[in-house]
Amino acid sequence: MYHMILLVLDDINQCTTILEAWESQGVGGVTILESTGLGRVRKMSIRDDIPLMPSLSRLLQTREERHRTLFTVVETEEMVDDVIRATESILGNMEAPHNGVIFVLPVSRVVGLEGGQERALGGSNGGD
Repeated sequence: MYHMILLVLDDINQCTTILEAWESQGVGGVTILESTGLGRVRKMSIRDDIPLMPSLSRLLQTREERHRTLFTVVETEEMVDDVIRATESILGNMEAPHNGVIFVLPVSRVVGLEGGQERALGGSNGGD
């Protein structure tokens, strides 16, 4: 069974190190999103006249207030355990404050994963 691993990374400076650690555990590809949480949005919006959800341009201008959300799909629970161990070896215990959040979801079906990995590795699938 496949599993999706999602990491909301609090310290964006650790992103490259985490990606390298995940690759060393056999992760074939990772999608990275810039993200922020409700608490950080509220913290940025101290004045009463600023809306709860500030404009997208304001979020993009405030780099220090963002997270990175990384996600990948792996094939086995052993890989899930390896990725979590590798993540905690860099960030420390995920239960500690400001380390982020990692969670895993079961994936009932995957279509195109192997082709995507082949393209990432420079292979040809005939459609490139």
